[in-house]
Amino acid sequence: MANDETLRSLMFTLSYVLMKRRRDVTSADAQRRREVQRRVAHRRYFQQRHKRMIMMMIAQTSRPVGGPPARPTRVWSSIESTDWWERVVMREFQPSDWLEKFRMTKETFFLLCGKLKPRLSRQDTRLRPALPLEKRVAVALWRLASNVEYRTISALFGVGRSTVCKCVRDVCHAIVLLLRPLYLRSPSEQELEDAARLFASRWGFPHCVGAVGSLHVPIIAPSSNTHSYWNSRGWLSVVTQGAVNGLGQFWDVCAGFPGSTEHSAILQNSTLWARGCDGFLLHEPPLDFMGRPLGYLMLGDAGYPLKSWLLKSFPESGALSDAQRAFNRKLERARGVVDEAFLRLRARWQCLLKRNDCRMDVIPTMILACCVLHNVCEVHGDEFIERWEEAVRHEESPQPADEVSPASDDHDGEEVRALFCQYFLQQENQQRTLAC
Repeated sequence: MANDETLRSLMFTLSYVLMKRRRDVTSADAQRRREVQRRVAHRRYFQQRHKRMIMMMIAQTSRPVGGPPARPTRVWSSIESTDWWERVVMREFQPSDWLEKFRMTKETFFLLCGKLKPRLSRQDTRLRPALPLEKRVAVALWRLASNVEYRTISALFGVGRSTVCKCVRDVCHAIVLLLRPLYLRSPSEQELEDAARLFASRWGFPHCVGAVGSLHVPIIAPSSNTHSYWNSRGWLSVVTQGAVNGLGQFWDVCAGFPGSTEHSAILQNSTLWARGCDGFLLHEPPLDFMGRPLGYLMLGDAGYPLKSWLLKSFPESGALSDAQRAFNRKLERARGVVDEAFLRLRARWQCLLKRNDCRMDVIPTMILACCVLHNVCEVHGDEFIERWEEAVRHEESPQPADEVSPASDDHDGEEVRALFCQYFLQQENQQRTLAC
């Protein structure tokens, strides 16, 4: 009996071991089959993907004989509609359309593209064609001229919003880098002589070679240091200082100061101040004026200190003499050239007129680019439509005025201003005598 029980127990144990072994082998076989199937499916997927990539590259590089060129295929980007740019703008735009939408003629536009090509040209890749140079410039000019939202320009030109933002930034940087040395630079000695001759003949202000003024550009609230951007009129802005010649073309621009910065502080931190104090406007040999040697000079408003090379008008009061009133009339008439230049600048490039929503690190470059483009249009004689000024004249945010204390005026500047008072009074007396 004991042997039978032992045998039965041994048989049971052996059966259990065999059954467990069979289950383990079956489970291992099933797992091995699943792993093989997974690897086969994975390899098939990558083979199909590789085949599709090769077919796309072949389709890009091949062209049907005698037929129209095939449209390039973009692999990872959605294909936007470019019909408006390629058909309407490039083929059907009239000269008035170019002037209205891009603020310049078609000839000036392609001249601009040619000058920016070394900085903005891009190469096509196997997987994605580069955006044409002309289209990138057009996107940026549309933004500068209208200040419309990025999504509107994106839908119009058939590009992404991030592409619009990048085009604006890249084109503005390229304009400042490549065109500023050509179109916005300090005048030479001959150009100073020509400017002085123009101011004397057109406005009757001898020895003057330019006028300086300031422009506040509206912005949205910056992420930091917001309080310093509130100007005296109660709106957020950045300040730009510009010096223009008698033709209303900028030859010195200093941009990007917070709206609360005084105009005199901007001047004293600019290259114009350093060059003026270093004798940039001196003439060798000195020119004679009212029996005294005198160099060239510039005109400013009440926000600037009086210097021997920078004159401003007398504060209006009932105590002014006839000579001082004559000086004020002449100066304000001649200094109006800088106000007119800023008016045309904002009317042509309305990103400076409407509230600018670009990042603070982009706005100074954008302002400089607009000043350069203003000079480009003026130099090449592109028409300025008077209707553009209506938006500027009816702006909701009037420009802030600034005024410095007479204590900051220079004694030499007082003497020069007194000479001009005497000169203009003599001129008016002579005109009255001739009229009689």
